[in-house]
Amino acid sequence: MKNKNLKKENRIKLLSFDIDNTLIDFHTYKSNFTKTWVKYAKDLDIIITYNTGRLIDDVLNLINKGVLPKPDYIISGVGTHIYNYEEGKVVKEFNDVLDDGWNLKAVENIINKINHPISQQPSKFQHSYKRSYFFHDATDELVESVAQDFSNANMDVNVIYSGDKFLDVLPKWANKGNALQWLLKRLTLETNQVLVAGDSGNDSAMFDLKDVSGIVVANAHEELYKYTKHKKVYHTEKAKGDGIIEGLIFYGILPKEASEISNIDHTEDFFIKKELDNIADEDDSEKIELIQEGYKKAIEALRKNITPLGFSACSIPDNIPNGTDENYHSVWARDGAITVIGSLSLIDDEEIHKCQRQTLETLLGHISRNGQIPSNVRLKDNEPDYSGVGGICSIDSGIWVVIAFYEYVNVTKDIEFARKYIGDIKETMRWLGAHDSNNDALLEIPEAGDWTDLFGRSYNILYDEILWYRSNVCFGRLLEMLGNHEEAGEYIRWSQVIKKEIVQNFWPSTQQQLFSSVSFAEKQFTLGDTSYLIAQTTPFDFSWRCDTLGNVLAFLHGTIDSEKAHQTFKFMLGVGVNDPFPIANVYPVVSPGDPDWRPYYTVNLLNLPNHYHNGGIWPFVGGFWVKYVNKLGFRDIAIAELHKLALINKEGINNEWEFTEWAHGVTGKPMGKAYQAWSAAQYIAACHDLKLTNMNTKK
Repeated sequence: MKNKNLKKENRIKLLSFDIDNTLIDFHTYKSNFTKTWVKYAKDLDIIITYNTGRLIDDVLNLINKGVLPKPDYIISGVGTHIYNYEEGKVVKEFNDVLDDGWNLKAVENIINKINHPISQQPSKFQHSYKRSYFFHDATDELVESVAQDFSNANMDVNVIYSGDKFLDVLPKWANKGNALQWLLKRLTLETNQVLVAGDSGNDSAMFDLKDVSGIVVANAHEELYKYTKHKKVYHTEKAKGDGIIEGLIFYGILPKEASEISNIDHTEDFFIKKELDNIADEDDSEKIELIQEGYKKAIEALRKNITPLGFSACSIPDNIPNGTDENYHSVWARDGAITVIGSLSLIDDEEIHKCQRQTLETLLGHISRNGQIPSNVRLKDNEPDYSGVGGICSIDSGIWVVIAFYEYVNVTKDIEFARKYIGDIKETMRWLGAHDSNNDALLEIPEAGDWTDLFGRSYNILYDEILWYRSNVCFGRLLEMLGNHEEAGEYIRWSQVIKKEIVQNFWPSTQQQLFSSVSFAEKQFTLGDTSYLIAQTTPFDFSWRCDTLGNVLAFLHGTIDSEKAHQTFKFMLGVGVNDPFPIANVYPVVSPGDPDWRPYYTVNLLNLPNHYHNGGIWPFVGGFWVKYVNKLGFRDIAIAELHKLALINKEGINNEWEFTEWAHGVTGKPMGKAYQAWSAAQYIAACHDLKLTNMNTKK
């Protein structure tokens, strides 16, 4: 047993976690939880309890096999036994409580009279204080009628229905919550010192304990989501064991570094090994010296974009406007939001912090009557523009502002700022949600309606759907901060629906069941598998191109797991999207004669092959790419990529360190405007992610 004299500063003193599809996958036993917990548990003084429907011997077998770490207690059989692991025995005093009014024979007699298909689960799930049955697709009314049958027979029992198929009948004091409450009393612990976690209806009793903290994993059944939506629980973005790790980080029990740990070593994969071999003999000190020089130059470039209304898209004094280029002399929603996000590590810099806040205030101050955030606000007259080239609306601008607003509040902890604008943010979410016209959880985007504003993609676009998923999570978290847990839960749950639709529609596979109801992308299984999320789908066709930014953001925002991200990483290394510099925004490029070619790609020669959005290299995307590589666990490669990013940022048109807008996808020659705000900001963010900043750069 762990020492009960726990550290006073550690509010959570006992964990009570369900096992199946909470800590581990029920079928495969796969999970990162055990590996992560074992790594950090030695520094924790917390009692860990498994609270499960499994019987004791079954749980002990999982522990002996190393599937689960050793606990202090096991509450088994849906709250019918408590097992002291250190002493190796059942706590008999608890079972004395359960005997009151329990009649196993009478239970079976009532169950046999139910007028609905029901069958007993295998004997390994039964014991003297528990009868478990398969009871498929029972309505709420039917379950209530079963409970009423027991009440009419003067039998005070617990009837628990979960997973749309499991029915458990237990003694009246037996459920996961009552058993946990009994254990807490024995250990002289309060319920506000407890963190519970689960995925299904039979876990709900744990969340009933007064003032208890909770984690509901992303794969949880709707029954538990509905039950906990009004409670102060953390609904995770990740599933099963990864969700538990995410929740433990949220509650401050595990450090941030404990986030996703892969059980598979990918360092021997061909392209990854080749990349590691290529950089093995390089001089790290020279690379880091240039990286840190670039960090100082990036802050200087960012300062050039500080204006009274917020961050400009590019430095005004260094870019003389010509024709439509005057658009750059604005606070852009997309550019400004990405700049705010990238520069949040500089929050202690008063001048930059003030500009971050002003950027958000300028954009939110011009929100339209129907909730639309302007595409940009002109610096010369503070006038908003709600469309872009050709009058096309920019959908992703508003999404980025929602995300940036959350990230800003999350870092600054400025709850009053959040409270001031939460109504506007909600209206923006409504406006965005209206673009899901067929209610399939995905937005329909007009052609050229996002950051690739002269590129012909439309309808369900990967990049936009990833941001839509993230914005729902961010808005939910904002509502949590303000204490609106019920509405927060609804947005977090909806984000999981969006995530499921993204993976189902944008990751086609031959591993599909024929004659089942599937999406258009899934119907293309005869064309083979993919190693990345495809760029777009419509009701009539699809694009197999790899949208690099969409795929990078998918992993950074948790839409896909590390195994899919590793597949994508190997593909992108193999086709060289990071050569000569990180990274080209699409692979392969669209060439004349291709069905995706549009005549307007020749306008201003912008979207010729390997130009601009048609395979151009974007340094701000490169910043996200470095963080993506680092999150995969390849720090050495990430440093090498950050060095390459420093080189392209240094390669100016007129001067060194111009942090230009984009570069040619083959030659690597810089193009576009100089001192681009988001290029500098995302370079700063990448340096902080790798902890390679020069700490003497603070003004």
